Amino acid sequence: MPADTNANGDIFGGWLLSQMDVGGGVFASKVARSRTVTVAIEAMNFRKAVYVGDLVSVHANLVRVGRTSITVHLEAWVLRRKEMQPILVTDGNFTYVSIDDHGQPQVIPRDEPPISA
Repeated sequence: MPADTNANGDIFGGWLLSQMDVGGGVFASKVARSRTVTVAIEAMNFRKAVYVGDLVSVHANLVRVGRTSITVHLEAWVLRRKEMQPILVTDGNFTYVSIDDHGQPQVIPRDEPPISA
């Protein structure tokens, strides 16, 4: 939306980062079968601009499951109005920690295989 633009009229990178974090958090919560919180974002690559009117999709791939943490590789793709092929615009690795009802880290159960995107 226009309210999410930067001074150049493109979508603000922070907005896109937050959308990726929401998608990654949902994915991580499904893997952990608990609440998760973001603890690190690394290797962010802003490859292309996102324009007002682009349709944005976020895709998650599991990188690693640790004792209490999950690393997810997230990719943001856009479909531009007059184009038929999606374009990779941003990707990076996000790490989430599984937490209990008191906000403390908890062990991720290993009794079932993790889900895939």
